[in-house]
Amino acid sequence: MIQIRRLASIVTLIVSVGASAAYAQDYPVKPVVLINPYAAGGPADVLARKLASELRTELGKPVIVENKPGAAAALGTAYVSNAKADGYTLLMGTSAGHVVTPLLQKVAYDGIGDFSFIGIVTRQSNMLVVNPGLKVNNVDELVRYAKQHPGQLNFGSAGAGGATHLSGEQFKRKTGIDIVHVPYSGAAPALTDLMGGQVQLAFLNLSATLQYVKDGRVKALAYGAKSRSPLLPDVPTMEEAGVHDAEVATWYSLAAPKGTPKAIIDRLNQALLKIDRKPDYASFLRQVDGEILALTPEQTDAFVRQDRAAMTELLQAIGLAK
Repeated sequence: MIQIRRLASIVTLIVSVGASAAYAQDYPVKPVVLINPYAAGGPADVLARKLASELRTELGKPVIVENKPGAAAALGTAYVSNAKADGYTLLMGTSAGHVVTPLLQKVAYDGIGDFSFIGIVTRQSNMLVVNPGLKVNNVDELVRYAKQHPGQLNFGSAGAGGATHLSGEQFKRKTGIDIVHVPYSGAAPALTDLMGGQVQLAFLNLSATLQYVKDGRVKALAYGAKSRSPLLPDVPTMEEAGVHDAEVATWYSLAAPKGTPKAIIDRLNQALLKIDRKPDYASFLRQVDGEILALTPEQTDAFVRQDRAAMTELLQAIGLAK
């Protein structure tokens, strides 16, 4: 009897795997929806629409971007967590939606456990920029000035709890300075106030600050990545500037609801890896300071878990974790 049950289980497994593989072989047979948990027109939207266009070419079916912004990316992320796990509803995942927001507040999903990760779309690092009127030329001079004037310098970010905010908090933690956070509703208003002198420094994506650095309206002091950006090769990294382990980057993933057949996840991962190898797509990412990571689904899951561990430590250290 036990052997009969085992044989039945094996047959069921074989049939299930065969059905899943056949289903994936035909996938997709209809348009795919890519949910962007941010508003139209922002950096995530630009990335999502470029990715959707490339995926359409690779999959042979339309990939439609739908914006579902709100609650620091939690609304759109929750929507996908509850979608049917058939590969037709995907998420332009973000470090905010998967990691930071769930650590800061109660959300209706598990940022990792409720998803099957396909790959990392890109990672964008942040730049430390200052108002030229501050009269500091490097990170060392900024740190000395801040220590001489505790609590008198304000730093802007693109929003509370996001990677730009946490970059500033990590910088404070690593240098021991007292500067005041001023959150904005995006990079544009933060830059406006930085150039106007309402805040003296800011941590923002290089893609948002590049034109203002080049025309001299803001001054770049350090880049928050392991190596210098080819867009501003004369600007040192945080590490080179003497601030160690201070990098907090924004990353974007491609994810599906938990339970999506592995064959479909692998199909989408192979499509993403093929897109990564396209010269015109690589050129597009360079223009927005995006880094290609080219990870497998398993490596992507590990990457997100590692980021959650690092963000948990940081948020607990600065008293922001829920």
